Amino acid sequence: MNKPLPIATGHSACPHDCPSTCALDVEILDNGQIGRLRGAADNDYTAGVICAKVARYAERIHHADRLLKPLQRVGEKGGGGWREIGWDDALDLIAEKFLAAEVADGPEAVWPYRYAGTMGLVQRDGINRLCHAKRYSNQFDTICTNMAWGGWFAGAGAMRGSDPREIGKSDCVVIWGTNAVATQVNVMTHAAKARKERGAKIVVIDIYDNATMKQADLALKLRPGTDAALACALMHVAFRDGTADRDYLARYTDDPAGLEAHLTSRTPEWAAAITGLSVEEIEAFAALIGRTPKTFFRLGYGFTRQRNGAIAMHAAMSVPAVYGNWRHEGGGAFHSNSDIFGLDKSEIMGASYRDPSVRHLDQSRIGAVLTGDREALSDGPPVTAMLIQNTNPANVCPEQRLVKRGLMRDDLFVAVHEQFMTDTAKLADLVIPATMFLEHDDIYRGGGQNHIVLGPKLVDPPTTVRSNHFVVEELAKRLGVSGHAGFGLTERQLIDNMLKASGQPGGYEALKAGRWIDKQPDFETAHFLGGFAWPDGKFRFTPDWARAMAPNRPPESLGLQGPHQDIPKFPDHVDLIETADAAHPYRLATSPARQFLNSTFAETGGSRQREGGPVLMIHPEDAAREGLAEGAIVTVGNGRGEVRLALKVTETVKPGVLVHEGLWANGDFLDGEGINVLTGADPVAPFGGAAFHDNRVWVRG
Repeated sequence: MNKPLPIATGHSACPHDCPSTCALDVEILDNGQIGRLRGAADNDYTAGVICAKVARYAERIHHADRLLKPLQRVGEKGGGGWREIGWDDALDLIAEKFLAAEVADGPEAVWPYRYAGTMGLVQRDGINRLCHAKRYSNQFDTICTNMAWGGWFAGAGAMRGSDPREIGKSDCVVIWGTNAVATQVNVMTHAAKARKERGAKIVVIDIYDNATMKQADLALKLRPGTDAALACALMHVAFRDGTADRDYLARYTDDPAGLEAHLTSRTPEWAAAITGLSVEEIEAFAALIGRTPKTFFRLGYGFTRQRNGAIAMHAAMSVPAVYGNWRHEGGGAFHSNSDIFGLDKSEIMGASYRDPSVRHLDQSRIGAVLTGDREALSDGPPVTAMLIQNTNPANVCPEQRLVKRGLMRDDLFVAVHEQFMTDTAKLADLVIPATMFLEHDDIYRGGGQNHIVLGPKLVDPPTTVRSNHFVVEELAKRLGVSGHAGFGLTERQLIDNMLKASGQPGGYEALKAGRWIDKQPDFETAHFLGGFAWPDGKFRFTPDWARAMAPNRPPESLGLQGPHQDIPKFPDHVDLIETADAAHPYRLATSPARQFLNSTFAETGGSRQREGGPVLMIHPEDAAREGLAEGAIVTVGNGRGEVRLALKVTETVKPGVLVHEGLWANGDFLDGEGINVLTGADPVAPFGGAAFHDNRVWVRG
């Protein structure tokens, strides 16, 4: 009998907008297609484990509905009429429309709109090179990290923390505000190791009984937007019961006496009234931390997507400073390692010809920008031409009705470079097909871990599909800027140059041979035992929010955002959130689904089947009061609009809280409008951002 030939294995990295950036082993079949994807077992963060949706990536890359040819709109916008067009004609058309917009209203009338559909540094960030060379409108990226990063940085002064692999050496793992089972599976891998090998306790803090809460030894289900109140009560108990590490506080923090005085009234009883937790739950959690020096706080993004999100992050990360958990291996806190990688992206980004006088447009306020709001436009010209890469704003952005209205303008030209006919692509004038990550070269680094990982091209793309890098290069030629530094190079050349400029002398070939580079700082640095990253080395309980640096501080032309004047001096709970009222008695969170990643994977059959369909979760008490039954079609709404979908009655959520999981395509809803009809784009204090989980709503049958 003939033995089957061994399947070749290639090595890559997951490109998607997830902190894990898993190192991958990829089956490459004889027919040039891919088979199963697996986590690299020899990468000690990925540890052989990846999420199910990426493991099934063959379903996506070989999908029958994948875009394969450039398409030009025929008929009215959004009408579904298309004709095939050649690549040269498509690129000529984009250049023609960009040049016409520039002649009519200046280069700022062009907005290359982009984000993190791929996290590869070449394919994601190269569009900035074109933007800067042409002096097109800059983009202020606000849709994801601003609240979390701003809050962390306010305390620590740097975006780094305890080695995330130390979770496996912890005696208590606190997973705060992230559904790690669904969104960061490696966190659970290391937490499960600590539980198995050390008997570690797992504490999960969230707003509903998601998959991660079900893994917890202590599950704390609090009201949305009240995390800072819980943090304050934990610190109050530490001072009250003598479990605060006063020696650590004296050496490493700015004003422990002032904090202690401030927290005198922030009792567990005070916090229980705000959070909906019981006094007993808060006391039990504080006692667990107090007797467990090796407590590791893994702080996520979810709990910061409130209008008080930056304040909540700062309060939560203040807890391990009060208890002195930073002293210990397996203790301390971690949110993102974004500062550790030291990669010089200036050539990829075209940083040498960036003009700071060019206006910035807020990514999250795309609806206001495209509908002519003067403030959102910074009193500049209207946007009349766009190239959209790596994002799907008609589905993922807040104030969806406003976004769609703007994209439908007759005087706005929109080209979308995509892999599928997304909600945004359906509204475009031109759609051009994009490669997927296994079909081009790129390089990745994950904020949730500690490795730079290479993602070389492993399979050929369809012959009619082109990479982001190709599109940027070809447009540069047509727009007269291809002579600027950084253009005219291949992806591999850009990667090689960046690595060598960043102190990696072996460049591309060395990384290819090693597959990844571990950039984790030593224990002393990661735990800030030489001091926090402020001039005096002190953790800031009292940040100077108005003047301090931040990872994505708004440019001076935009200034501080939201009600920044209402941020408290010390960690505290503040009602900057959309509190429920008589007209809107519920708080809605738009949480991630396990089988989707933002709007990615919402097109694949395996993910859709496992998720089932868009539903709204409601507590039985609330359903009974509203006279609503399981499976009923309900309307949920607020001042921004309303959405119809099926109801799921469940004790998974708290009374007064509604949850919708996943970014389903707009067409999956009964009226063709998605959940982000209900979310607001008003900037969050102090550095901007979109509060996706902070919405007051009503619900009706």
